[in-house]
Amino acid sequence: MNSILASINSPSDLRKLSLGELTLLASEIRQRIVEVTSATGGHVATNLGIVELTLALHTVFDAPKDKIVYDVSNQTYPHKLVTNRKEKFHTVRTYNGLCGFSRIDESEYDTFGAGHASTGISAALGMVAARDLAGEDYKVICVVGDGALTGGLAFEGLNNAGSLKKDFLVILNDNSMSISKNVGGISTYLTQVLTDTTYNKIKKDLWKLSGKLKETVKLRKLFVNLEESVKGFLVPGILFEKLGFRYFGPIDGHNLDLLIKTLNGLKNLKGPLLLHVATLKGKGYQPAEKDAVTFHGVSAFDVNTGKSKPSSGISYSSLFGQTLCQIAEKDPKVVAITAAMCSGTGLTKFEQKFPDRFYDVGIAESHSVTFAAGLAATGIKPFLAIYSTFLQRGFDQVIHDVALQNLPVRFCIDRAGLVGEDGPTHHGAFDITYLRLIPRMTILAPKNGTELAQMLYFAAGWDKGPIAIRYPRGTIPETEIKYPLPELAGLNWEILREGENLLILACGSMVSVAGKLADSLFENHKLNTTLVNCRVIKPLDEKMLFQLLSRFNKVVTMEENVLTGGFGSAILEYIENNHLTGLSVKRIGLPDSFVTHGDRKSLLKELGLDDESILKKVEDFLGLRADKKKLVFRQAEPVKEAARVQAQK
Repeated sequence: MNSILASINSPSDLRKLSLGELTLLASEIRQRIVEVTSATGGHVATNLGIVELTLALHTVFDAPKDKIVYDVSNQTYPHKLVTNRKEKFHTVRTYNGLCGFSRIDESEYDTFGAGHASTGISAALGMVAARDLAGEDYKVICVVGDGALTGGLAFEGLNNAGSLKKDFLVILNDNSMSISKNVGGISTYLTQVLTDTTYNKIKKDLWKLSGKLKETVKLRKLFVNLEESVKGFLVPGILFEKLGFRYFGPIDGHNLDLLIKTLNGLKNLKGPLLLHVATLKGKGYQPAEKDAVTFHGVSAFDVNTGKSKPSSGISYSSLFGQTLCQIAEKDPKVVAITAAMCSGTGLTKFEQKFPDRFYDVGIAESHSVTFAAGLAATGIKPFLAIYSTFLQRGFDQVIHDVALQNLPVRFCIDRAGLVGEDGPTHHGAFDITYLRLIPRMTILAPKNGTELAQMLYFAAGWDKGPIAIRYPRGTIPETEIKYPLPELAGLNWEILREGENLLILACGSMVSVAGKLADSLFENHKLNTTLVNCRVIKPLDEKMLFQLLSRFNKVVTMEENVLTGGFGSAILEYIENNHLTGLSVKRIGLPDSFVTHGDRKSLLKELGLDDESILKKVEDFLGLRADKKKLVFRQAEPVKEAARVQAQK
């Protein structure tokens, strides 16, 4: 580790450095970020772009007394490096290591945790209100990216902050290329003037003086209009002014001297303030500067070339995009929608091939759902590609705008289940639960890539209401997709193997895991298992389920979703609703807790969802581990005829 960074243990150490030393420190931080993320993966471009702003913030303000809130917080690597975490920085995003986002339980300098965009302004404003209620005097600063401003929550926070008129600083970290032309001498000079202590003193004195003159109202109105007119002509800040903020900028976000002087000027100003800072994503690392989209979130890569290590097979996301292109070629009513995740959801080729049928609505998940509903209401076939964790943000819209009106919106839910290193803010742990409770919702989960493609074709012809297809992160567990695709005839389950001793009902990613479990039970205990691919989670294949439950008294359900309200719960509800007796059910899935970050293998082991742990759980359930005696399976009690008739209905 280089000498300057080695000497930084807290933000107070930054205030001992000269401007030249701070500039050298910025280079060292960039070098360290590239070095570590090349091994661990992570958010590279955004963190390289925010280095100078982070150093300026911690030089001017007194954290942790002053509260710095990072919206999204995937740009907090420099922040972690200067807040006594540099010795652990090599563990970022690894199991039991530093989180890739801010976490209030990780450091006193992390004032608010976040992994979804647009939350920072509202959270920071809450801290401002708490400060004033307690009669304290600390500063609150929120750093928000330009992309987050496409989220409605950000504007709700801005609107409230502007109306409350409390002392509050919002920094807009704008790394859009379009803003670079506005960062010039005039806007820089204007911001320096507006933040200058002398200017603000004169302004305050003139304001007081005008109050003593006869034409007070006219003079004050003239003064305000003059300042707003100049700023409105030279800089794009009038929107924020109308929301009740004093707007400053845009300024060069890589000019440390300018940043420090500006923040020092703003530090003593009153009321809601917004500083517009222009930065370059990937700053200082050529591969990231040239391809900021790829380096937004990237797996381990070669430092010299910037290329990620090749992976075997095709990802579920890529297969989704590839298949949707094939469907769209034959069906002009098919459109694709994403909420600022074109590359992540595999829609890059669709955008290139069908630009008129592709919609990136920005970080606005709630809007994306209702936008899709509007399309569906007119006969268009919208496929909304969205991460499981982000669809949570559109929950009300799924109910109110889609399901209530029974509109056939196709929800393509990427990253269902555990996603690994991004951790609890990004795990897709809840979608079965929160979608299953919605009337008219159909939920599918493919066991492999071929079945995903089948389901997409099936969804294109579906017109009976909303339909969701959930699929995991990662590569397809097969060497190639089988073409021509066999047709997915209907909403039925698939029996993969027949046995007389145990019934395993598995869905999605857990089907292949269940297959290994069945193999182990036979190898270790000579038990024959019936394994069912429950690819339709809602509605259940009740006809097959009834027949299966009449044959077995021991049932195991498997899912990569929280057990609360999940697929296993649906099986228990069916058993209760149909008054079936003599059945013992073991549910295997995610626990009722937030799962930490780390590689998938480590997480599964911690949760008891690796192959060995699952086998032990099932052996305990069957009584095989306690006494090692040969298990005797009892035939389930006969199902009452009334229940049989009801189930078949």
